[in-house]
Amino acid sequence: MNRDDRSNEAEDLIADAINAAEHIDDPLDGLVDRTTTDPGAPLAPDILVRLVAMKKDDPAAFEPLRARLKEAGCRVTVLDKAISEASGNTGGRRPTQADILIKLAQCAEPFHTSDGTGFADLEIKGHRETWRIRSKGFRHWLAHRFFEATGGAPGSEALQSALNVIEAKAQFDAPQRTVHIRVGEQDGRLYLDLCDEMWRAVEIDSTGWRLIDRPPVRFRRAAGMKPLPVPIAGGSIETLRSFLNVQSDNDFVLAVVWALAVLRNSGPYPVLVLSGEHGSAKSTFSLILRALLDPNTVPLRALPREDRDMFIAANNGHVLVFDNLSGLSAWISDTLCRLATGGGFAARQLYTDQDEVLFDAARPVILNGIEEVARRPDLADRALFLTLQPIPEDRRRSQAELLAGFEAERPGILGVLLDAVVEGLKRLPETHLDKLPRMADFALWATACETALWAPGTFWSAYCGNRDAALDGVIDADPIADAVRALMASRTVWTGTASDLLGALCEIAGERVANSKTWPDGPQALGGRLRRAATFLRKIGIDIGYERRGRTRTRIIQITMRLSAEPENSGSRPSAPSAPSASTPRPNSGNGFAAESRRTGARDADGEGHHNGSTVRSNPLRTNGETVADNADANPPAESAPEKTRSPGWSARL
Repeated sequence: MNRDDRSNEAEDLIADAINAAEHIDDPLDGLVDRTTTDPGAPLAPDILVRLVAMKKDDPAAFEPLRARLKEAGCRVTVLDKAISEASGNTGGRRPTQADILIKLAQCAEPFHTSDGTGFADLEIKGHRETWRIRSKGFRHWLAHRFFEATGGAPGSEALQSALNVIEAKAQFDAPQRTVHIRVGEQDGRLYLDLCDEMWRAVEIDSTGWRLIDRPPVRFRRAAGMKPLPVPIAGGSIETLRSFLNVQSDNDFVLAVVWALAVLRNSGPYPVLVLSGEHGSAKSTFSLILRALLDPNTVPLRALPREDRDMFIAANNGHVLVFDNLSGLSAWISDTLCRLATGGGFAARQLYTDQDEVLFDAARPVILNGIEEVARRPDLADRALFLTLQPIPEDRRRSQAELLAGFEAERPGILGVLLDAVVEGLKRLPETHLDKLPRMADFALWATACETALWAPGTFWSAYCGNRDAALDGVIDADPIADAVRALMASRTVWTGTASDLLGALCEIAGERVANSKTWPDGPQALGGRLRRAATFLRKIGIDIGYERRGRTRTRIIQITMRLSAEPENSGSRPSAPSAPSASTPRPNSGNGFAAESRRTGARDADGEGHHNGSTVRSNPLRTNGETVADNADANPPAESAPEKTRSPGWSARL
């Protein structure tokens, strides 16, 4: 084949190829018409290849075609996603703000509490912080992280969506932990949150206390919480006395053991009730104790108006102080009882029909007012009563001077309280009382701690005297209890129905009291009031019993009077029989509040009679506990010697 033939053959091949190419149809031809009957036509693989190329090479032609396809019925969002995937973009879309926020939150360590609330541990400037995921603090941290990553601010909807996902991960993919406020416990060790910028805490065990940077327990910070100073060892508890307007050793002992109870992570906690006339520094007393243990920007508050507000306050602080009270309603008194020994409150969650918000707390509480406001027997049995004496004008100090001096001494006072807590943790397992009072755990804890500060038996003597002194006040404040006491003043036994008793008590109380709102309106209400007052009536020797008689099973109330009444806790009181030899309590001369001549000018808050007069430092717990117990065994109660002229249902000890 010559050169000319080969050239002609090549030209023929090229011509054939050109002719063949002219017969290849463009996949985009007629696509709009086909989409009208088949909306999925643009998603065919060969068409997607052409659309990808057109979008890349000729965007001006691609956009009009996309608009016509949309008018023909194609879902352009699906088409855009398919074009992106065909072009190699496997993400399918650009990450949204919520995606970025969720990714930024991966450095946090989420967890949840027993009620399902989500929390997260955050590493900030070399220390760990714990925040509730829905809290303002966590939202600010996440928004700051977003700004650092993008230079912009996240939208509120994106932030809310991200928080929903983060909280779900905390609930289902993270462990469960306990979160504490101010005081926590783990493995027999107590932890006191200093609430400082480094989130440090004090670890306390039976060997001592120490400052640690990363406590094993989690603490949360509520609004208003202020930092505690770093405690200093080597202080004296008497330093605290100079800042409190206490008039006797007994009062000071009770104030200190209340503070030691605050340093525990769980109750029961006694309610500290301060009373006194104008100018007796009740508010300052409350302010000093709170600043020592749980400082807050709003240390003194008014009483809330409902249970929900009370438990919200308890959920956001370790110590509650209610200032300048004039009285307590029945529901407030019952709520304070639940707070003292531990209780809860449930309310319907907003915008739902079935979900509840649960509050569960036990908190130390301080109440102060001119009158002794805790008069209901159930609250009084959980309380410590201190009556403050007025401060003479020539011995007053300005609040600024007092607080400045206290601020300088606060680290040492806190240190000596922590020393007592160490002693309490060491001695608590082996501490026992012959008889346990209503606040049994508190009494055991105070008894275990007291040897670090005073002689054994000091607390028990002061506590028993305080409880005995509260008897008359509680009975006087209850018209039913007061009428029962008057009824039994001239007899040793009374028997009858609830209706009979209500009539007898009405005659004693008088028409004005019987017609008041506090008087029971029927026999059934009277039964409840009797049960409420029975504990304190028993302590003054009046026993109330119930039984059914006759074929009709009529309920009969029997009231008996023990002529030699003793307090229930006298069997375990450690005070010595020789207490009258040191009958005058030492006045608080160290704090500069009281005048020198004011030693016994008014009834002390810690009691009357021989209980009020004993010096608390001179009564060993072991000796007196054994002595009183032996006497109780040697002298059986009155029931062993009934009086012949009385009916068989009662007995008395002469």
